[in-house]
This record gives sequence, structure tokens and C-alpha cells, in this order.
Amino acid sequence: MKFPSLFCMLAVFAFGITPAFSQRSLDAIATRELPRLLETYRFLHLNPEISYQEEKTAALLGQRLRTLGFEVTERFGKYADPSRTSFGIVAVMKNGNGPTVLVRTDLDALPVEEKTGLPYASTVKTKDDAGREVSVMHACGHDIHMTSFLGAATILSELKNQWKGTLVMIGQPCEERGAGAKAMLNGGLYTKFPRPDHVLALHDNTSMAAGTVGVCEGYTLASVTSVDITVRGVGGHGAYPHTTKDPVVLASQIVLSLQTIVSRENSPLDPSVVTVGSIHGGTKHNIIPDEVRLQITVRAYKEDVRQKMLASIERIARGIATAAGVPSDRMPIIRTEESEFTASTYNNPEFTRRVTRAFESELGKENVLKVDPVMGGEDFGCFSLDDKIPLCIFWLGAVEPARVAQSLKDGVSLPSLHSSQFAPDPEPTIRTGMKATAAAVMDLLKK
Repeated sequence: MKFPSLFCMLAVFAFGITPAFSQRSLDAIATRELPRLLETYRFLHLNPEISYQEEKTAALLGQRLRTLGFEVTERFGKYADPSRTSFGIVAVMKNGNGPTVLVRTDLDALPVEEKTGLPYASTVKTKDDAGREVSVMHACGHDIHMTSFLGAATILSELKNQWKGTLVMIGQPCEERGAGAKAMLNGGLYTKFPRPDHVLALHDNTSMAAGTVGVCEGYTLASVTSVDITVRGVGGHGAYPHTTKDPVVLASQIVLSLQTIVSRENSPLDPSVVTVGSIHGGTKHNIIPDEVRLQITVRAYKEDVRQKMLASIERIARGIATAAGVPSDRMPIIRTEESEFTASTYNNPEFTRRVTRAFESELGKENVLKVDPVMGGEDFGCFSLDDKIPLCIFWLGAVEPARVAQSLKDGVSLPSLHSSQFAPDPEPTIRTGMKATAAAVMDLLKK
């Protein structure tokens, strides 16, 4: 991965800082800044970094925020693994007495090979935690998030005479691994820096037209838990299955039985998902292996539903093994990846309604959509401290409107988040994201 020097980056992408003008509209500032922001976006897209490796990305954002007048702390956060360095950024702008608002962006990209064909498509490769070479792409649009974040920071620094209070803007690492928000909180985000009265973020959306935003009150994103099951049996020759305890058959029975957790154990009024995303076992046609490995994602809104599902997974796996006569010392091994667990995201309804009004005032009511909750997940919900701090994440339309209309007409799905084909429409998306974020913050901190 090659980066120019920080000096060169700043020389190319630094924004001019102009005096604040009380009557300058958000749209006028957005229009002026967009050419530079689009250059920043293309640079970030060309130079993605995966989770735990966001060093250069964080340095660029940190320096940009300093030029805007923020007090910036870099390499902030504390992972559970002390050998890892957090590249979190905390930028604070104090502007008199008033509330404190925290705005968050995420920094990391994904191990995906880009196939968009864009002239600025990523060709970056790096080594993952296992030492394997992987391609890297901003397939979840965090480059859009960061650029909108910088655009909003530019507007808010320029219009300081129109708001009063404290603005905290954070660049969060490792969102894709579910560890970044917890690392920043564990590092003392709410004790070493002003504790926010409200927390705000955006996420791009691959089914909404650029120029629009979407809002959802209450549960908005699900909790996500990764579960690994090692189904153990007694291996042997494929010609003599009666002398074995076949873990392939056991794993197959477990996969099918897990589906009854949602359909027959959980209330249909409490959304939940159990998906077996990976199954691996065996080496040859005529060999019954000793074990099969399953990787499972569990999703829910409510914590008690999540706990009940995890208990059911263990009961089903062990029960099927017992019924097959698997010896007690060969029972399935069930491991939950709590270090990468992400809590559900609950948009405080009152706060969300206030944010919605600010969006409607700035963008027009026709561009502010009410959307349904989804079972996707991310770790932004951690910043609410179990709903003690009002929180809101909103969706940012990222697709050329004509493509959305055509998709609705012919029924062909658009490339989703995490797709190698995902290519946002950057100019209207960034313009809308920066204006929406700035409008919401200025309403919360208005004089």
C-alpha cells in the first residue's frame, strides 16, 4: 500500500479556511467545498485500509480537522487485545456554553476486491490478521461517510457565530469488526472528553436515491453475534459408516434445526435472524471426517431475545449430538465471539423527530423519507450507553436517482453494501450528507 507523504496529502487536499459569515447558507458552502471534497473522496477510495490498520486514513482526517480549528487527539482508544493500536480520532471544538453534540464517522474498509471499473477504483492489497494477502475496498461506503463528515466539519467551523456549545467529532476505527466503538469508550471517550448530550451519525444506503435521507425511530439496526460451532464425531472409512459418528450428517441436522429457533421458539413480534454462513469439513469423497465447522450470525433487536437464541443454539447442537450417540467427550464446541459482538441501535424517538425536522427544513420534506428498521448491524449503538444518551443514525441515499427508478421498474436489485460492484454517486451524496449533518448539529446547538 502506497501513500504520499502527509505533507503532500495536505498540499493536495487541504481546504481553504475562510472567515465565518453569519448569512452564508449551508448550500453555498457545500457548493464551494465540493470540488475539494470530491478529490478527498477519490483519494480515500483509492487508498482504503482494513480494520485495525487505519493509520494513514486517521492521520489525514486528524490533520484536516486541525486546520479547521479543532483540538485533535489521535491514536485514541483501547482494544481488549493490548497488542493492537487504536487509530481513533477525537476532535473537539468548544464554542461557548451550551450542549455537547458528538458526530461520528467510521474509518475502515473491507477485504473485498473492487470490480466497479471506476477510474479511481482501489487496487490496494494488504495482509489480514492471518497473514493472507487480501484486496481492500471501501465496499461499505465509509469513504462517503468520512468525506461528508469533513464537509460538515467545514460548515460548522465556518458558521461558529450561528451556534453555541461543544462539538465533538470522532473518527472511529474497526467498525467492520465490531470493536472500534467499544475501544473508544474503553479508552475514556466520555470521561477524558466532554460527554455528549446527543450522538449523531449517518450511513449510506444502496437502495435510496442520492439527494435523499432516511430516518427511522426506535430500533433501527440489529445486534450481531458471531457463533462458531465445531461439530465433533468419530471419523472413519466412507464404506463403513456404521463404525463412525458422522459429523457431516450431524452438522446438516443442526443447520436445519437451527431454523426452528426463529420460526418456532421466538415470538414473531420480535425480529430475529439465525444464518449459517459457512460450513467446512472433510477432505475426500470416501473419508468421514472427525469434525465439521459452522460459522453462524445471530441477529436481534432485544437483548433477552439474543440470549434466548444463543441458549437455543447450544441446546440444539448438544441435543442432536446426544441423540446420535456421540460420546460425552466429543460433544460440540460452541464459541461465541463476544469481542466482536455489536449491540442493536435504538434511535431515540424524540431526538430522531427533532433531527427529521432539521433535515426537512434544509433538504425539503420530499427528500426526507421514513424508512423501516433493518437486521443489518453495526457498533454505533454502543455510544448510547444502553440508551442513556439520545442517539440517532440516519440513512444517506447514495445511488443515482435514475438507477433507483430503473431498479424499481424492472425488479433487478442494485449492488448492496459490501458488494464488489458498489459505486456511490459521490457528488449529490456528499453534498446531502454534509448539509444534513451540519443542519442537525446547528439545530441542536442553535443560539
